[in-house]
Formats: sequence, structure tokens, C-alpha cells
Amino acid sequence: MAMPHAGVFAATRDPVNSILQPQDLNGLGEYDVHASVPSPSTNVLCASMQREELKPMVFSEWPAGKGPATNLTGWPTSQAIPKWPNWLNRTTVDDLFEFGEKYGRRPPVFSKLPLPYNTVSNDTGMYIDTIYILATSATGDYTMCSMRASVTAGCSTQYHASLSGGSLNTRCEDPQDSLAYGRLHANVTDGIIATDWADVATEWALALSLNAGINDAMASNARLLSQLIPTQQALDTSLPSIAEALAVLSGCTLLLSSIDSPFIQYWNYSTTEAALAEPQYQSFPATLRKREYASGGTQRWQGIFYIILFLTFATNVFCLIYFIVRHGLVADFIEPQNLFALSLNSPPSDALDGACGGGPEGEQFAVNWHIKMDPEREHFYIQNTQGVPNIGRRRRRPLEVEMETSPVTKTYNKLSKRVLI
Repeated sequence: MAMPHAGVFAATRDPVNSILQPQDLNGLGEYDVHASVPSPSTNVLCASMQREELKPMVFSEWPAGKGPATNLTGWPTSQAIPKWPNWLNRTTVDDLFEFGEKYGRRPPVFSKLPLPYNTVSNDTGMYIDTIYILATSATGDYTMCSMRASVTAGCSTQYHASLSGGSLNTRCEDPQDSLAYGRLHANVTDGIIATDWADVATEWALALSLNAGINDAMASNARLLSQLIPTQQALDTSLPSIAEALAVLSGCTLLLSSIDSPFIQYWNYSTTEAALAEPQYQSFPATLRKREYASGGTQRWQGIFYIILFLTFATNVFCLIYFIVRHGLVADFIEPQNLFALSLNSPPSDALDGACGGGPEGEQFAVNWHIKMDPEREHFYIQNTQGVPNIGRRRRRPLEVEMETSPVTKTYNKLSKRVLI
């Protein structure tokens, strides 16, 4: 399992690269970075084993480990385990796990055989590049897993940033990936083992109580892992295997270990120290695709808004055609100042008897009112549909405007039969 190079995220945030972040653009910004950098990876190999096959690797099964109870407090320094370059016992899985002088790797030594639903880890010896986990299933079957980390050249790292968050991914073994690290860099070696990662993984295993089986602690993580041990000679397609679970659990150590690490597979500084006294910038090939504004939807569900946009556009087109055909100024009779003048120059109405001073009540609100005009004098007034105005009592305030040129008259002719008050 490969993980992305965490240094790519730091590079996108570094001011020296001048990449506008989404928050700098009021949330409209978005960008993708595709970097040609090596990726840390972990290899987990698990094998089902019998008790007899494990005896060469379990101290409690050795003649020296039998008899008095093993001193677990000082394990493993409290026991007489042969030191390197002693290659320890031969096992039936030497070629599978690459044990022995032929491969330059010593087999692990576990303190004891764990009880069901328990695990123990191997942390014995120096110059190791692999850690080992021994788990026992509910049925008493044993499974041993080896874990080692390497730096692979067959991947590239992708980072996507938006206002809703970011995602850091790795792209591996893709023939279409032109930015795979191995394609842009000559003389690369795929799968260089990171020997120091074993020290990190040892502390990781202790932090997750993967060695709690040494004192039969029944840790919850160990129980979950042991439940993933296959019970037959086939993997369950609905569940992850114990190897996949260990790879995912250890993925965080790969990501954290890549922070502030080089963007190449080797150490290209003259100093022999593992870290620089002062940080140095290092470049790497990458592509940057960014969006600094948005003129459309970014999600598929946002396509429904195109219906609203189309209706708005159609309404605007209709209004434009209407004003082209019916051009000219329009007087609004219901503006407060116009309505006040109309009511003041209108005759009294029986429909509002008793409403003087107190205002209309009850059914008086249901009376329909129309705006009428005296064509001879171009006088406008309000009349209810049930009553006939008393022309003799009407207040006359003729307008000194020619009929054919009055915009008010034109407006009345257009709207008088449509406007209700």
C-alpha cells in the first residue's frame, strides 16, 4: 500500500510558490497539483502457521524459555537471546519471509504464543528493517505477519484543494500517468527499503497495544485484527484481511515520516547527518491547474439551477420585447402622491357611509374600485362598481394638458380596464 508524499501539501502552502488558496478568493478558488515525487509504501505479508512451525521463533518454546515463568518486565533484554551476527534458528518459512544468512535478515523472536484474540510483536535485535506481528484467532490458529516500508518510484502524488477541504492521494501503476516518479527520473530503484521505519513501527505497535498479548491483556485492537484472520483457504470478499488492516493502520506512520523528507529517493546533501541544520528548498516536477473564479456549477446536483437561469433569461427576453412594442412612459396611479390626488378629487360614495374618521370596516373592504376618466375635461376619479358618481358634487380640477399629448391619458387608455384598487 502506497501513501502520498506529505511534502506536496506543505509546498502548496509555502508563500514562495505564490499559490492562491481557496480562502483568499472568498471560497471560489480551487486548484489541483500533480507532483512527480516518490511515495512511501508498506508491504505486509501474512502466513498461517502451526505451533510446531512457530517453535523456532517463540522463546517460551525454547529449552531456555521453559521452566520458570519468563520475566516479562525486562523482555527482551532480560533473556539470553543470541546477538547478531548469529542468524538464529532455521524455520520452514525462511524463503517466504527471507530469513537467514542468504537474505541477510534474522527471523523474529516472540516472547510467547499469544492466547486467542491476542497479538504479540517482535522488537528483538538490532539492524532490523522489518517488524513482525503474531496473532491468534478465536479457533487457536496462528498467523504471522511481516511489515516493512519502502520508497516506490511507480507512483505520483495528487493534491486537490477547495473551500470545503482538501484531499491528498497517490496514483500508482497507471500506464497513463506521465508524472510517475520513475518515468521522469533515470536510474531509479523501485522499492528501496526504509530501514529506519522499523524503529517507528515498533513504537506504533506498542502504542496500539499490539504487544499486549505478552501479558494476556486482551486488547481491543488485537481482538479486531484476530477476527480478520481467514478461517479457510480463501479470503472473505466482504471483509478486509488482517494484512490489509495492518497496512491501513500503519499508513499514518508513512504519511508522517514523509514530512520534511526529500522529494527524491536518496540523500543528495554532502552532510552525513540525517537532518539539515537549516531547511533547504528542493524543487520537483509538477503540474498546477487552478480556478480563480466560477461561472457555472461545480457539482452535478447544481445543474438544477440551470432551469431557474433559463426561466430568468426567458422572462428578461419577454420584458425586452414588450417594452420595444409598448414603448413610452407609464404613470403609476397607485403611487402614494397620485393616489392621494385621485381620492381627494373623487366624489363621495355610499359604499363608505360612516367610514369618515374611523376608516372602513367589515364588508366595506370588499368593495371594488375603478379609476374612471371624464374624457371632456380629462379628469380622473375613483368610483366603486356599484355606485354612479354625482357629477354635480364632484370637485373639478381640470388638467391643463392636451388630450393627444398627455402621458397620463395614454396610461389610462392602456390600463384603466385592468387596474383595481
